[in-house]
Amino acid sequence: MLYIPASAAMWFLPFVLPLCLYTAFTDMREMRITNQTVIALALVFVVVGLVALPFDVYAWHLVYMVVVFVICVLLNAVGAMGAGDSKFIAAASPFIFVGDLRLVMAIAAANLLAAWATHRLAKHTRLRNIAPHWQSWDDALGKKFPMGLALGCTLAIYLIMGAIWGA
Repeated sequence: MLYIPASAAMWFLPFVLPLCLYTAFTDMREMRITNQTVIALALVFVVVGLVALPFDVYAWHLVYMVVVFVICVLLNAVGAMGAGDSKFIAAASPFIFVGDLRLVMAIAAANLLAAWATHRLAKHTRLRNIAPHWQSWDDALGKKFPMGLALGCTLAIYLIMGAIWGA
């Protein structure tokens, strides 16, 4: 059983899912996660969270967003992750219940491996012809990867699981 209430996940899902898909798309196409998407994701929690969660839970999750933002900015400053990834993680953090953190980390790890393998494989197949101008294809050294693909899918999968198996 997940800690996220199924009702909350169902409230968030219709608003968050398109943003997660758009994040994956823009990061593959442009190698960037847009500020507008991150702001929209945070605003979804701020507005929908008032309806979906009890106020005390809602307030604590807003605190989590601030704490995660500070940590991610520091990680970005030392070069451990990109700025867009940092902002997306911070904006996505209030949707995740602390009791589900281990599960989300496992989903993120599996998504990262699957997204990396799929992206690198598709790069060398005819699938690349569908979107030949995506910047994520052209990293010749293989050092850059569109993490928005894995991050967006992780949040989407978590909320879908929450809607199905939530508390």
